[in-house]
Amino acid sequence: MTQRSYQRLGEDARRNALLEATLDCLAEDGMGGASVRKIAERAGVSAGLIRHYFLSKDEMVHAAYAYLMGNLTGAAAESARMASEGPAQALAHFIAANVKHPNLSSRKVSLWATFIGRVRSGQRYAQIHRESYREFLDLLEALIHPVLTQHNLPADPATCHSHAIALNGLIDGLWIEGSLGHGLYDPARLPRIALSAAEGILRLPNDTLAHPTAR
Repeated sequence: MTQRSYQRLGEDARRNALLEATLDCLAEDGMGGASVRKIAERAGVSAGLIRHYFLSKDEMVHAAYAYLMGNLTGAAAESARMASEGPAQALAHFIAANVKHPNLSSRKVSLWATFIGRVRSGQRYAQIHRESYREFLDLLEALIHPVLTQHNLPADPATCHSHAIALNGLIDGLWIEGSLGHGLYDPARLPRIALSAAEGILRLPNDTLAHPTAR
């Protein structure tokens, strides 16, 4: 893609409000119960206004899926962008942001599960899934490369790509587990756990990815 979805979808506040209302209805009523009428009522608009933005309910739901995934990636990317301490801290901020509020959320993981169940049977869902994960991997690779270079570790494209896949799996697993709210541990521990595990995957010295909020 030539433009990140979390940037593109942030340009129209009204459209975003409709997508938020769609996600709220999906979370409360499921795919079958989230009608256009309910979504319009939730957003406080007419069904006619919805048709101005979306040709069908399917198109709106697809857009809501892309919006959800784009916001998750965008929140982590913004956290990395705000880091001023250097490449290692930018990567640390990105990883930590994925396993704490607002990304860590039972609502978001429940919505993700609703959508992911349709990836194998729906071509558009599969496309959104593929594009969103490609964005995520691209961001990880770009953040990993300068950290490996600083520590004189292999940083060729294939190595960075492999590391990005591994970190993506780590982040996804902790994000799902932490969002479930099973009460087996304090989710506040997750950033530190994620960063320590990431150091092991990347073969970095201990505390290279130390993050102020994860200590």
